[in-house]
Amino acid sequence: MSEATRSEHDLIGDREVPLEAYWGVHTLRALENFPITGIPIGTSPYLVEALASVKQAAAAANHDLGLLDDTRHAAIRDACEEIRAGALVDEFVVDVIQGGAGTSTNMNANEVIANRALEIMGHKKGDYAVIHPNEHVNLSQSTNDVYPTAVKIAIILAAHDLLDAMQVLQDSFAAKADEFHDVLKMGRTQLQDAVPMTLGQEFRTYSLMIGEDRARLHEAIMLLHEINLGATAIGTMLNAPSGYVQSACGHLAELTGLPLETAVDLIEATQDCGAFVQVSGTLKRVAVKLSKICNDLRLLSSGPRAGFNEINLPAVQAGSSIMPGKVNPVIPEVVNQVAFQMIGHDMTVTMAAEAGQLQLNAFEPVICYSLSAGISRLREAVLVLATRCVDGITANVELLRSEVENSIGLVTALNPYIGYAAATEVAKEALASGRGVAELVLERRLLPPEKLEAILRPETLANLAPRH
Repeated sequence: MSEATRSEHDLIGDREVPLEAYWGVHTLRALENFPITGIPIGTSPYLVEALASVKQAAAAANHDLGLLDDTRHAAIRDACEEIRAGALVDEFVVDVIQGGAGTSTNMNANEVIANRALEIMGHKKGDYAVIHPNEHVNLSQSTNDVYPTAVKIAIILAAHDLLDAMQVLQDSFAAKADEFHDVLKMGRTQLQDAVPMTLGQEFRTYSLMIGEDRARLHEAIMLLHEINLGATAIGTMLNAPSGYVQSACGHLAELTGLPLETAVDLIEATQDCGAFVQVSGTLKRVAVKLSKICNDLRLLSSGPRAGFNEINLPAVQAGSSIMPGKVNPVIPEVVNQVAFQMIGHDMTVTMAAEAGQLQLNAFEPVICYSLSAGISRLREAVLVLATRCVDGITANVELLRSEVENSIGLVTALNPYIGYAAATEVAKEALASGRGVAELVLERRLLPPEKLEAILRPETLANLAPRH
């Protein structure tokens, strides 16, 4: 920006604002007061889009009720449409973490919309006698209904992207389950040999786990469709004219395409962050399950010579600056770290929701940031896991089968055919000698070779369910 400025006035006094800036004095003070993360709200495009949608819906409702004339309404509407389409995102500059319950975010939006609307009308930025950030853009509103409504819409939109990404990962695991449907291996409990299964069954489980979490997340975000727009300061609808609440909600639902509903009790809705806690807890569940799956992938691929070495993860980069030939499971590792961070975000949301007092929760900015950042990183991690790891996994088929034939756990599957006593003796000798169970069964002539071969088929040992 050039060094030219314009003078603006607020409660505290007069300040010079960069002439080219669409934001104004309230945003300037927020920039000075909250140099916390260095992350501006403009880096959350869904939040900017949601703010513009709320302002456009409010302007339409005010126009319906005769509070906003045709000219001002058209200019504000057009400015909001541009912002919703991605314009002026760099003008949303206040820090994502801020005091004031989101007031700085709301004022940043008011100022940007007002100044763009002024330009549309042929006026200079800062000519607030024509369109004022508070008098016109914020008409019939308070931060306390605008901000939580915008946050809910932003989280819904971001969560839809995460749900789509989770579907990709679910499908990746399902495809591997089909590919490995007849690959026999040993199942394990407490890291000890248990009973045979197939690698396909193992990967089918991962697909189902992701699918279950998709369903739970979809349920949780439905709670966010209840909004408090029109509640104004504490939910009493002070300064919101009769009919505004219904009109604003209707316009907002139409603009966003979301089935939004006005809360039954606006006082309760203005102070209650329970829906955010529910969504956050569900995201933590997603993170925990993803991390567990990645732990399994790292363990199953460990080695390759001195570990499990049951599966091979795609080699995506060199693993060491000192050990030639080493390849590490870097994709599962990065997903683990994203999951750890989401678990931390959930604790932040929990504490912020608990810390709200009386008729307003002042800590929704950190709730918004924690949920937005968590969802965004989970989405990227899920896609990376699917495309850079799961899709390229291969199985060490012969090793897996030999482990089944040599495992003590095989005697459990043979018990119905050779009896408990004989199975016990075979297990004891196998443990003592290090020989394979199948080898000892044939040596003792407990089963004919063709019968043992039939038992060792995947469909017999793993009791395969039909493939999906």
